[in-house]
Amino acid sequence: MNPGYLVSRVVLLALAGAGAFASPASPPPARPNILFLFADDQRADTIAALGNPVIQTPNLDRLCHQGIAFTRAYMQGGFNGATCVPSRAMLLSGQSLFHIDEKLQRDETWPAAFGRAGYTTFATGKWHNGAAGLQKSFQLARGSFLGGMATNPLSASVQDLENGRLSPPRHVNEHLCAVAADEAVRFLREHKTGPFFCYVAFDAPHDPHIVPPDFPVNYDPATIPLPPNLLPRHPFDNGELKIRDEMLLPHPRPPAAVRAMNADYYRYITYLDSQIGRILDVLAASPYATNTIVVFSADSGVARGSHGLIGKQNLYEYDSVRVPLVITGPGIPAARTTAALCYLYDVLPTLGAVCGVAAPPKSDGTDLRAVLQDAGQPGRPSLVFAYKSVQRALATRDWKLILYPKVNRTQLFNLRDDPYEVHDLAATPDQAARVVEMTAQLKKELAAAGDQQKQPGTVDPANE
Repeated sequence: MNPGYLVSRVVLLALAGAGAFASPASPPPARPNILFLFADDQRADTIAALGNPVIQTPNLDRLCHQGIAFTRAYMQGGFNGATCVPSRAMLLSGQSLFHIDEKLQRDETWPAAFGRAGYTTFATGKWHNGAAGLQKSFQLARGSFLGGMATNPLSASVQDLENGRLSPPRHVNEHLCAVAADEAVRFLREHKTGPFFCYVAFDAPHDPHIVPPDFPVNYDPATIPLPPNLLPRHPFDNGELKIRDEMLLPHPRPPAAVRAMNADYYRYITYLDSQIGRILDVLAASPYATNTIVVFSADSGVARGSHGLIGKQNLYEYDSVRVPLVITGPGIPAARTTAALCYLYDVLPTLGAVCGVAAPPKSDGTDLRAVLQDAGQPGRPSLVFAYKSVQRALATRDWKLILYPKVNRTQLFNLRDDPYEVHDLAATPDQAARVVEMTAQLKKELAAAGDQQKQPGTVDPANE
């Protein structure tokens, strides 16, 4: 396909959404719909089409074949252990970690902006940002789980939103992923006119890794490879080793227990994939098949044995901050990958630009349309991350620096050669200048981003 056509097509869609071509003789093309599929704690390396040889994800693979997969997409961290709360707030507000209101009440959100622009906005599934935030952001919601983690996703309570009012909780005896898929399918079948923004937030594969007992796919723990960065325990106190997530397996981490946990984790992802497939099949058979942008992403990664950790309360790549991101739709090239650096909170500003939706006043995400047009574009030049007051990090295309100010530790990784952050180079003499340079850059970028945490001085790797 001619790249110039792709550029023109995306630009035309954005202009059409703004009404630039409206005339009696030539009505504007319909603005694209948005179907946003959002997972909970899904690592970026758990999609078969992107290189995982063990996991079964035929429907996520389908999206990868139809669109562009971002291999360097990130959430920015969090100031509490439930990082899904700030991650979702960043996504929906288009604001950075240092600017968000986690309850989504202070500022207009991107779904509300789509609604203001004439879109029907619908949500289903996990909502962890407060009931008032749901009411402020969406016009309609069904099957919404207003909580962080279901003790048993096969038996939980959900609520509906209509005419600005939430219904009383109602109990469902169906897996929450299936409930969300049911409601998304119902919405796609019942929607009649005008563009829509449909947000489907699954509670999977967050622990507990429970799927319906009759789900036919199982993984033998013996076939699950151990993480390439498996450690029996984290090599030092990262400031968050006693949180609930880190108590899910004993210390030191037994390799057999890590395999068993990841077998259940993979099974849960495959179950989630089956529910996504149900939605994609209905969309493909609907009048909206050719004019809907589909996005799949997740709120964070999770360690599951990597670096001796189990949870997501860290700033390592696959253990927490790197997330899957796939975008398909009209004008977006198929079967492409991009290493462009971006945050999750860049996604809705990009879709808003494509759809001609004016940004909420406080949105500060970056428009990534150039990457959708040309996968070789670099995206952001660098990214910064934060977790509570105990961790700060900087990532560039090739390097990653992590600071632990409370214990005066620094890590340096060559992401190009060591994407799983196995080899810490911070104490290597030939990298001393890079540590100093990146530490100074991190402090400067955090200050510019609005980080209120006082940053430590440059750490001498010789004293580590």
